This record gives sequence, structure tokens and C-alpha cells, in this order.
Amino acid sequence: MTTGTMHMTRTRAGGRSLILFTMCLGVLVAQIDTSVVNLALKHIAADLTANVSQLQWVVDSYNLTYATLLLTGGVLADLYGRRRIFALGIVLFTLGSLICGLAPNIATLIAGRTIAGIGAALEVPTTLAILAAVYPDPDERALPLGIWASCNGLAFIIGPTLGGLLVDHEGWRSIFLLIIPLGVLALGLTWGVVPESAAPKDRQLDLPGQALAIVALGALSLAAIEGPGWGLASVGEFSTLIVFIAALIAFLRVEAHTAGALLPLDLFKNASFSASIAIAALMTFGMYAMLFLTPLYLQSTRGASAITAGLELLPMSVSFVIVSQLSGRLTKLFGPRVITCAGMTAMGLGMLLMALFLGGSLLAIEAALLVIGIGLGLNTAPIQNVAVTSVPEDRAGTASGLINTARMVGATIGVAILGLLLGAHPGEGETVIGGYRLAYLIGGAGELAGAVIAAVFISPHSLRATK
Repeated sequence: MTTGTMHMTRTRAGGRSLILFTMCLGVLVAQIDTSVVNLALKHIAADLTANVSQLQWVVDSYNLTYATLLLTGGVLADLYGRRRIFALGIVLFTLGSLICGLAPNIATLIAGRTIAGIGAALEVPTTLAILAAVYPDPDERALPLGIWASCNGLAFIIGPTLGGLLVDHEGWRSIFLLIIPLGVLALGLTWGVVPESAAPKDRQLDLPGQALAIVALGALSLAAIEGPGWGLASVGEFSTLIVFIAALIAFLRVEAHTAGALLPLDLFKNASFSASIAIAALMTFGMYAMLFLTPLYLQSTRGASAITAGLELLPMSVSFVIVSQLSGRLTKLFGPRVITCAGMTAMGLGMLLMALFLGGSLLAIEAALLVIGIGLGLNTAPIQNVAVTSVPEDRAGTASGLINTARMVGATIGVAILGLLLGAHPGEGETVIGGYRLAYLIGGAGELAGAVIAAVFISPHSLRATK
């Protein structure tokens, strides 16, 4: 018996629960990071004298590296060992958090967030591959994958409450420094209980595609975030947009002629798959921008503390967790097209209600957040399943990676563009309210556009698993 086989035997005998705990810990920390940082932005701005565009980079430096490296992270894990790449991701995420916690200025904080984003891109996609190797029986795998998935919802509840409490009582740096012991724990468990596995056959790195993807998305984010400061008709803005267009065209040309491409263009011949990618991007375009804007609004305009703002976000978080548990059964009853369309419509209406109620009753804003959470809960799992089940089974892993990449691309662009609208309306009172209102209106329009795409292009029989 080989060493690897003995290791797997011991793992099956008594260590798989620890492996599951380790994978869940890695995902939970990465997902909590987003909601916690959003709550800390007002305090970061005051302490490090940061403007709106710099706060956008605090969020988008993480989103950008995560989005552009997510697919490559999975390939690296298959090529060089999943435990090794997961451990590297944990190290980078922990190092980035340490840099953020000690950052003397906004530039250092943004650098730390960038390193953390690289770590998340290596760590998060690898967790599923490790669980698939540890639980090779699909039926046996269902429960641990359900527990793993629930960590995403749990993060939406823990982040606003624990994060707000830490920011108010220990300062914004504490939310990053708390990651250090959790990262050390995850790293120790990884080397102690997680078996190594790899699948290098037919996998290869698409370095030209990866480089062009980074340039394209980075240039678009730069143009959106820094545009107001440069001037929308300036040479800098024009040049950056030209770089984005050129890199995007070059990326598509490279991907069309590369074996093992980062973005397999042939998958997009399937209308339901293409629609799911577009809907995922539109969903997070509005959602992540809303998560960026709303804590700022609640704290800066309504005077809430960080913990109060976190509690005021709970109607969205709790409704998301509850409804997401029901979405599978609802999809079986009504089909993926109806549920996805309903989810995107609810999110769109919720954001339009946010725009309508800004400056008014807090109860009305809470109701709008509740509607957004219901829409998110309805939409998240079905759209992921549509993407995976609309392609051949041997491409399911690629489809899953692409849908998650689309989500992060949408998030990056949403924070950049809708944050731009807020930055273009500085000041107080109705002036700044107008910036928030316009951002919510455009975010809501994006969600409703996703509902139209779902109604037109998603097949009502997309999910083989629900037949």
C-alpha cells in the first residue's frame, strides 16, 4: 500500500470531519471578509484620510485579483497539488490581512487587500476539489457540500454583527488582525489532516489569457474609479479605456485559439449557459455595490454606529439564508427560469425601493433590504446549477469556475461604476443622497435586466438534477 493510499484510508476512518471543518473555515473567513470590510469603510476613511475612490480600491483591489485569478487557482491546484495550493492561499490571505491590520496609510491597506485577494483566489476554488477527492461518492458528498455551501450564508450573518462589534469597540484594524489566529489554525489543520491530491492530466496554465484578463479588468476598474478625478474626457480616461478595449479583443482572440483556454468560448454556444453567466454578473453588479454603498449611507448619512449598521443589514442577511434553503424545492416545483426570474426581479425591486426610501423611514429601508435578501436567496443556487448542468458533465468544473468568476467580475465592475456615481456627488444632504439614489437606480436596473435575460434565454428544463 502506498503512502498516499494509507493517508486516504486514515482520512476516511476518522479525519474527514476535520477536513470539512478546515475547508469551511477557509471559505467562511474569505466570505466574511467582504461584509466586514464594508462596515469598516467609514472608520478607515477617517483614520487614513481616504476619499471615495480610495475606498473603492480597498474593496475592488480584493475583488479584482480574486476575479481574475479564480480560474487559474483551480488549475494550479490540479497541476501542483490541492493541499499545497490551498495552504499557499491561506498563507497569502493571512499575510494580506496582517498587512491591512498594520497599514500606516491607504496605499499599504490596498496592497494588503490585493495580496488577500490572491490568497482567496487560490484557496476558495481548491476547497471544492479537496472535498470531491475526500468524498468520492456523490451521494455521500451531498451533506458535506451542503455544509460547505451554508458557510456562504452564515458569513452574511456573522460579518455584519461580529464585524460591527469589533469596529466599534476595538477599531477597524481588529477585523483584519482577527484573521491571523484563524489563518494559523487553518494552516496547521491543512498540513495535519488534509491529504494531497492532484489531477494534472489535460490541465495547463493559460498564461497569455490570464495576463490579458488582468489587464482588461484592471483597466476598466481604473477608468471607472479614477475617471471623476481625471475628468471623463481626459487623456488618462481615454487612454485607459483604449487599453481595456485592446486587451479585451486580444484576450478573446487568444482564448479562441488556445487549447485549455482560461475561457472556453465553445461553452457559450449554449443559450442557458450564456444567460447564467450574464445573470450572475448582473446579480453581483448591483449586490456588491449595494453592500459597498449601504453601510456608508447608514453610518455617514444616518449616523449609525458600525454595529448598528450591521444589525440594520440583518433583514437582508437572514432572509437570504432562510430563502436559500428553500430555493432547491421551489426550483423543482416551478423550474429554474421562473425562480431565477423571480429572484432577479425581487433584487431589482428592492434596490429601486432603496432609492425611493433614501432619506426617509428606516423601517421602509429595512423592508427594501428584506426584499433584496429574498431575491438573492431565490437566485444564488439555481443560477449556479443552470451553469453547471447546461454543459457536458466533464466540463462541469470549468462551468462552476466561470460562473464564480462572472460573479466576481460583476462585483468588481459594480463597485467601480456605482461607486463612481456616489463620488460624483460629494457633499451633504440632498446632494449626496442624489448620488446614492442614482447608484441604487442603476443597480436595480441591472438586476431587472437579468430578470429579462432569465425569462427569455433560460430553458425551463435546464437542471438535469431536478428532472
